Amino acid sequence: MKFKDYYETLGVARGATEADIKSAYRKLARKYHPDVNKEKDAEERFKEVGEAYAVLKDTEKRAAYDQMGSNWKSGQDFTPPPNWNEGFEFSDGGFGGGGYEGDQSEFFESLFGRGKHRQGGRGGHSRQDQGMHFKGQDHHAKILIDLADAYNGAKRTIALHMPTLDASGHVTTQERKLDVSIPKGIKAGQNLRLSGQGGPGMGEGGAGDLYLEIDFHPNPIYRVDGKDVYLDLPLAPWEVALGTTVKVPTPAGTTLELTIPANTIAGRKMRLKGKGIPSKEPGDLYVVTIIATPPADNDAQKEAYQEFEKAFEFNPRTHLKG
Repeated sequence: MKFKDYYETLGVARGATEADIKSAYRKLARKYHPDVNKEKDAEERFKEVGEAYAVLKDTEKRAAYDQMGSNWKSGQDFTPPPNWNEGFEFSDGGFGGGGYEGDQSEFFESLFGRGKHRQGGRGGHSRQDQGMHFKGQDHHAKILIDLADAYNGAKRTIALHMPTLDASGHVTTQERKLDVSIPKGIKAGQNLRLSGQGGPGMGEGGAGDLYLEIDFHPNPIYRVDGKDVYLDLPLAPWEVALGTTVKVPTPAGTTLELTIPANTIAGRKMRLKGKGIPSKEPGDLYVVTIIATPPADNDAQKEAYQEFEKAFEFNPRTHLKG
């Protein structure tokens, strides 16, 4: 997938105002409209201009797009960074595909998803709405927590950034901090609802709610699959051959003793039932065995390996013979 420089597509600077972007779009849309321009690539250019405008006219999409920085060049191979939209607060269901009904490129979908949703943004009400009462928009944000928080529950202070326009039409972000209780047993992909923490209501309408989509910080030890957790356990050759008992850490902060049977093979999955993420039906903790081979850095160690070789008639590649 190739990166799309939407500013380059519209021919505007990254600091362009809302008015600059609208003006550039109108000029290019007229130029490349298929009813006017019969050049072979006019329709494709028209679609590219429309997609660029769909992102840059939307305060929330633009702020999220901008935070990836200006180091990416148009046409460069691109994969969205993991959790690239973490901590951004969006209105009305997030920015997934919202408001853009044209053909969506792979690049657009990788960032904003698919579909035709009601467009988020600043919103507003007309004069005839005066005296009426509306509940405020729901807001959405993605946050990362530690795996241990899902095991034990936790209280955390989070910082969210809400994109907005300043008086000059430039995109800025407003930060707010919230104290959040992380419930024990929450899983990646679940939403944590904070009542009344969304957009303000109109009249006597109450504020909307804030939905926090949960994901986990990358962990150097554990992998998570739903409510199951995986741990790679390195073992020395003599431990897998002779059997042993080892201490295994858990994300809850405790340790368990695990018996390794003799002649255990690499890649064996050992299930610790109910030791995954807690819930009414808790997940499991799977320990996956890995054989760690010590290096031969001196003569004594090399000699030990030579004696080891003599003691066994063993060829690990017999299955490769045709």
